[in-house]
Amino acid sequence: MLQLHNFFRSGTSHRLRIALNLKRLDYEYIAVHLGKEAHLSAAYKALNPQGLVPTLVDGEQVLTQTPAIIEWLEERYPTPPLLPSGSEDRARVRALAALVGCDIHPINNRRILEYLRKTLGCDDAAVNAWCATWINAGFEALEALLAVDTRRGDFCFGNTPTLADVYLVPQVESARRFKVDLSPYPAIVAIDQACARLQSFQKAAPANQPDALPIA
Repeated sequence: MLQLHNFFRSGTSHRLRIALNLKRLDYEYIAVHLGKEAHLSAAYKALNPQGLVPTLVDGEQVLTQTPAIIEWLEERYPTPPLLPSGSEDRARVRALAALVGCDIHPINNRRILEYLRKTLGCDDAAVNAWCATWINAGFEALEALLAVDTRRGDFCFGNTPTLADVYLVPQVESARRFKVDLSPYPAIVAIDQACARLQSFQKAAPANQPDALPIA
């Protein structure tokens, strides 16, 4: 069985859980408690030298970095697909996912926020303002792209979840955590609600994980 080393609140972990669930793949959930710095332990860094989550283990193969892991899943387990069949459509879905994965998430992840708090002395209000700045910048662009797509259905692309939804939903979760006003983004909110009705997304939600802790 696949082994998923992850943390319930981690956006990248959330993303990979959704992908695994959509692929209908069973996996052993192995919690890596970021708050207790389990990701920095010698044992975990022997598995993933970056000390980041998630890490997916398949027998002797150790996979890191969610874009690479999800590509591997798509190649290894092509049904159901997370990408549409046409090359232009695949490029659009990948671009929507990259907008979140490359331009929003990296500057709001735990490492950055810990630096803001511990090194620069930012309080919670300042950290929330930082996160909101970059989430809003990304969501404004994403909302505009979704709004002009006449073929868009219930999800980011069409009427079945794709890679774009896999990336979007954890970012919406993060936006709510950092008290971002989502009212300017009706298309994003509608897509998040459509995803929330699916068991694959429900099972992957942070609050439903075995290591879930109260979220302040």
